[in-house]
Amino acid sequence: MRHVFAAALVAGTALLAIATPGLAGAERAVPLPAPRADVAPSAGSQTAVFAGGCFWGMEAVFEQVKGVRAVTAGYAGGTRSTASYDQVSTERTGHAEAVRVVYDPRQVSYGTLLRVYFSIAHDPTQLNRQGPDSGPSYRSAIFPQTPDQARVARAYLTQLGTAHAFPRPIVTRIEDGAFYPAEAYHQNFYDRNPTHPYIVAWDKPKVAAFRAAYPQLRR
Repeated sequence: MRHVFAAALVAGTALLAIATPGLAGAERAVPLPAPRADVAPSAGSQTAVFAGGCFWGMEAVFEQVKGVRAVTAGYAGGTRSTASYDQVSTERTGHAEAVRVVYDPRQVSYGTLLRVYFSIAHDPTQLNRQGPDSGPSYRSAIFPQTPDQARVARAYLTQLGTAHAFPRPIVTRIEDGAFYPAEAYHQNFYDRNPTHPYIVAWDKPKVAAFRAAYPQLRR
């Protein structure tokens, strides 16, 4: 199901659920090695697209990273005609909730973004779900924007698998597909709704864990 807290808030309906401290458990970044392969830095901005559960939390984490210029919540893996919240909610569009990350490769590499993605932005061992949300739109997937990104992503998946970095198998997929921005009310949701129950329970602990684990990467 979709994050029902969000639907209630957006529709103006009274929220029935109140966040309980520790609901999501203590978030901790998984200590991971840096990728052995990486995309060479270049002039100008580069773009990465990642899917890994609710885009609110993914957006919030990547916004913390030094060198990231913009993060957009959206949908990837389906068609333009079905790239809407209501249609993606049916779990029949092929879309995943995703984020588009525009970054300066001279300040942060694609490999470093992958490390953050696997370490704290989501749990890559959960199949078609993240936390309280379930369905294929919450799958773990990388949408490489260049052949070099695809090469580095595949190499890092192999590296992490060989190292047994997680107690369970990584289920992250590498997929093709265009990215489509989500509705305006989903953009910067973490910053605009700091007391929202879903944000408090699931995303604030994740952002705190990123700040604690990667002080050198913080803005």
